[in-house]
Amino acid sequence: MSAPHTDVEQVEAANTAFYEAMERGDFEDLSSLWLAPSDLGVDEEYHDPADTGVISCVHPGWPVLTGRGEVLRSYALIMANTDYIQFFLTDVHVSVTGNSALVTCTENILSGGPAPKGSEELGPLVGQLVVATNVFRRTPAGWKLWSHHASPVMAENDEEEDEDTPS
Repeated sequence: MSAPHTDVEQVEAANTAFYEAMERGDFEDLSSLWLAPSDLGVDEEYHDPADTGVISCVHPGWPVLTGRGEVLRSYALIMANTDYIQFFLTDVHVSVTGNSALVTCTENILSGGPAPKGSEELGPLVGQLVVATNVFRRTPAGWKLWSHHASPVMAENDEEEDEDTPS
């Protein structure tokens, strides 16, 4: 595969790298994909949100997390408690305007938690459907994730449909 040349291709590659790092449980790689003050030429010790492009993240069912510390801690926690995760992305749409890019997609997630005590098998696998918006910012080092917001898609309940159907 050739290297991405257009902004849209570069953003798509950055978005894919984010999900692949999650799947591998590669915290270091995942951390490098998030925007940092140094990406914007700002001293790491100086932290004015208006100047450093503070990152944010909303995991399904979680409150808003802001700042690199909170966001990266959340991923460390998720990785520590998830033995297996795989993302199948659908409905991916990329829009680039200037130095910002917006990616919307559906995350079809298959995950498994820790194995039951005394077992080397994965915990039960669970499927989940989540819609996500990822915002990227152009930096000298390439496109970096600025914000991730994911919301669960509520599954329709067959029983509720049956109750609403007249007899």
